[in-house]
Amino acid sequence: MAGNQMNWADKLARRRMMRRWKALAARAPELTAPELRALRDEGRGMGRAIDRVLQEADYRLALPAIGSNAIRRQPGTDWAWRPMPWRAALDLAGQAAIPVRTEVGEGVTLYHDCRRSELTLRQVRNGRDSDLAAFGLRLDVFGFDGSFLSLALELPGDVGKGLTRRHMIRLEARVEMEKPLQIYGRLNLRHGPNVAQLLRELPKKGEEVFVDFDLSQMQFDEKRVEHLWLDLILEGPQMNQVTFRDVTLGRRLRAGM
Repeated sequence: MAGNQMNWADKLARRRMMRRWKALAARAPELTAPELRALRDEGRGMGRAIDRVLQEADYRLALPAIGSNAIRRQPGTDWAWRPMPWRAALDLAGQAAIPVRTEVGEGVTLYHDCRRSELTLRQVRNGRDSDLAAFGLRLDVFGFDGSFLSLALELPGDVGKGLTRRHMIRLEARVEMEKPLQIYGRLNLRHGPNVAQLLRELPKKGEEVFVDFDLSQMQFDEKRVEHLWLDLILEGPQMNQVTFRDVTLGRRLRAGM
């Protein structure tokens, strides 16, 4: 009841404020300079507050919805995941001269070995009808004197439960770039003291790309799977802007099993 009363009172106050400003607008030609100056200052203060509300509304109400975890799934997929930077707002308005190791968000880290960092990184809001992820990550690379640049994605622990060499893990991404760039996905699997790896190159054509990691090609002890992570490796990234609009991973059994 109290909430309803508050909503009613707020609406009444807004209506009164609107009527007041409409009346002032009609009388504006008759007002004195001091009166106009006072109203201008008051109106500018209100305008800044209104702009903040509108910006927040546009940000939070834009599609796809923040927190949405809608993911395209292959038939038979029993596990799917979108890393945090693509589904939730981060304190990452923009960073320049990125250090050699930078945590982007929960479970995602950017690595490079440049002596002089000429990299910038920021989170961007997705808003196209075809977007499923709420956010994207945009990387601007100017000069690049290093030997590697990669995004490391720490996969949640549940992906390793019941994992066998009969499984396939699919990486799907929506990538925009200013000029063609080689991007590799490297799946890393720790089993006991050892790490098995499998490298795949992402297709160069099209924004929506995917690669499958067939675990039958990896030698690992199924009973000792401890930890999986994936490296997105950018080859020759200098003088380029790369935007990862979405990144997802899914697990399924190989067809016929």
